[in-house]
Amino acid sequence: MSEAATKTRREPASTERRRTRTRRGLRPGPTAGFAMLPWLLLGLGSFSNLVQGETPNPWFGAIGLLVFNSLYINVVFRAFHPAARHSRGTWWALAGMAVMTFGLGGAYGGSWLLFFPLFGLACGTVLRGRYLVLVGAPLTVTIAVVAAVHDGWGAVTIAYGTVISMLVTAAILALSETVVELRATRQELARSAVEEERLRFSRDLHDLLGHTLSVIVVKSEAARRLAPRDMDAALAQITDIESVGRQALTEIREAVTGYRDAGLTTELDRARSALTAAGIEPVVRQSRPPLGPRTEALLGWVVREAVTNAVRHSGATRCEITVDGAPERVRLVIADDGRGVRSGPADDMGADTGTAPGHRGTGLTGLTERLAVAGGSLEAGPAGPAGRGFRVTAVLPVDPAADTRPAETASPTESERPA
Repeated sequence: MSEAATKTRREPASTERRRTRTRRGLRPGPTAGFAMLPWLLLGLGSFSNLVQGETPNPWFGAIGLLVFNSLYINVVFRAFHPAARHSRGTWWALAGMAVMTFGLGGAYGGSWLLFFPLFGLACGTVLRGRYLVLVGAPLTVTIAVVAAVHDGWGAVTIAYGTVISMLVTAAILALSETVVELRATRQELARSAVEEERLRFSRDLHDLLGHTLSVIVVKSEAARRLAPRDMDAALAQITDIESVGRQALTEIREAVTGYRDAGLTTELDRARSALTAAGIEPVVRQSRPPLGPRTEALLGWVVREAVTNAVRHSGATRCEITVDGAPERVRLVIADDGRGVRSGPADDMGADTGTAPGHRGTGLTGLTERLAVAGGSLEAGPAGPAGRGFRVTAVLPVDPAADTRPAETASPTESERPA
């Protein structure tokens, strides 16, 4: 196996370890069960009673103290691992602690009652939300009753200490977990934003280069055909090629910076030029309300893709572009009289090149996703009977922030014109 392949295979594990270290380093509050161990010092009074022989049945007390401490350590360490915290083993450990706590506190009283707040702290590391209320409320009442039998009004202090240790511990750990989740969400959003920007750039570059190269190829073929007969016309086509190339450089720079915003009218003019150079008669009809910049940009992309497809693959003699709509929505229809959908290799648009019915190429899929995000839709299919011709229909809501400049509109009769 090559070194590059080995490095690629090892990257996910190293990345995960780095993320784990980052989460631990950025997590506020306790990060492991070690932070809960100092509270075991509350049991020093009970241990002192055992050593000094002041506890009846010392073997029972010693075993109970050992079991309680062992269960406490087990619970608090498992509490910092989400999967282990919600496991049955943790709940059984808490149940065992409850038995030992009430057994030792109920049997001896005195300093042994301090195991109740310690047990409350252990519950706080595990319980969250409604479970904290369902367990904490009856637990506090029971502890108050047991403590009152041994210590009278001192039971208030024991019950209060139990509630506070449980609630404060749960609140600190819940806040810590929330902060970790928020930071993880922020990182995920940042990663999604980067991926979305990469997708935007790849789509823009695909659309720009596909259209530009198609126009250059068509105009180059026209110049080659005209050169033997009409050198001036051939030079005009070459001049157009130079202009298209320069414009493509500008648009690529704008796409990289994310500020490309060609208007619909500009794209329609370019479409007329490209179709005419390819020997296709362009017919443009416009009757639309004023459009906002976002809507114009999206419709411009549709015009660019559909015209590029017609120029490269359709074999059409006529291409009609119709823009109409109401104050709320605008519709763009681009239809040609070319070969239509046939079986064969797919092109960028997934049409007119012999694409099988239902196939959706890269360009068409990207346009559909773009329009869907803006609340619109895009449909593509045969324009006439027997699969002849191809039609692309885009529907978009009129941008609420529509431009205040007058739209270049005209009645169908007035604006219908070949270039």
